[in-house]
Amino acid sequence: MINIVLFGPLGSGKGTQAKKIADKYGFIHFSTGELLREEIRKQTKIGKKIKSIVNSGALVPDDIMEEIVENFLKENCNTKGIIFDGFPRTLRQAKMLDEELEKYNLLLDLIIKLDVPEEIIKSRLLYRAQKEGRTDDNEAIISKRLKYYYRDTLPVLDYYKQTNKNIVSICGHRDVDIVFNDICLHIDKILLQKMQI
Repeated sequence: MINIVLFGPLGSGKGTQAKKIADKYGFIHFSTGELLREEIRKQTKIGKKIKSIVNSGALVPDDIMEEIVENFLKENCNTKGIIFDGFPRTLRQAKMLDEELEKYNLLLDLIIKLDVPEEIIKSRLLYRAQKEGRTDDNEAIISKRLKYYYRDTLPVLDYYKQTNKNIVSICGHRDVDIVFNDICLHIDKILLQKMQI
């Protein structure tokens, strides 16, 4: 089993690449955004709480995210692989994910950091908001969420460096297929290593 974290700010293309990886390799796509939007769509108690948090531009609290991840791993610990898209977003979540994976004798095999300049991120998100009618993608909220990313999520990368995780940086503002081909090279390398063990 291969576990991958797609790392990068909102609008860096994590969701697009995660779907392509899932299609090619048969991995499970863990998208916090999708899971949270599903709760909102169902109008569950937790969904209503999430909606007000998301609409304010804040991040969903760790305890809610931990519960979602715990249940997800329980159901998917015997799959070919998992792509974590939009998770972990905080240091606490990163440590919790390591602990949860350890319960199943698993670890993170690859952290893919998608590098995209901030001005491209903003224009991508404003275009997406227009196209999909997403109220959580306006200029003020985008700036607020980028601030959270720099403050809370970037330190996760330092934690991964300190714990000797396999981190690769990929230029994410090129053609989608070119970015995907670069990602595949790294995944194929890990698959080959696992076959030789």
